[in-house]
Amino acid sequence: MRVDSDAATRSSETAPPKLWLLRHGETEWSRSGQYTGLTDLPLTELGEEQALSAKAALRGVDFDLVLTSPLQRARRTAGIAGFPDAIVEPAAHEWDYGDYEGINSAEVRAENPGYLIWKDGVPNGETLAQVASRADGIIARVLSTQPDGAMVGNALLVAHGHFLRVLAARWLELDAFEGRHFLLGTAKICTLGWDKRTPAIEQWGL
Repeated sequence: MRVDSDAATRSSETAPPKLWLLRHGETEWSRSGQYTGLTDLPLTELGEEQALSAKAALRGVDFDLVLTSPLQRARRTAGIAGFPDAIVEPAAHEWDYGDYEGINSAEVRAENPGYLIWKDGVPNGETLAQVASRADGIIARVLSTQPDGAMVGNALLVAHGHFLRVLAARWLELDAFEGRHFLLGTAKICTLGWDKRTPAIEQWGL
């Protein structure tokens, strides 16, 4: 039997999925520094312009799977960026900040100078471990075989600052606490990929 060597090579070298991240555009609270978890704020005018810039940056990428947080700031960003039919992923919402919802982070640190959300958490909200668990579920979804039996080539997730930073840490197989190192501005784009078979950051904060 003749073996198609080209096909065999392509099969053995099939690249694992890449996960692109897009943080939503600016809101009033992201501009002011207030913790914005489950409060469903719209984009500002600048936020909509930022989302349009993200569309240009993503042009030409063929996505097999596009997911968005259920919150309107993410869904609107996805739509403006060219993905109005993005699948709503309930687990992709922002960290539930509990009693700190709507509070300016500077106010928290004024009362507690040593406060670090990654270490100290939030009262009556989600733990960092709970946020990480949601991120792990999305990563597993991207890396798993799709319902049609195919593997994802490129996936896009439109979501939120803290959540995407946690997800990046978990993609790298790091503790969620290490997400503190990955600063991510509004409407910025990142690519999580591979160094051969080692999970890696290919692009950050475009």
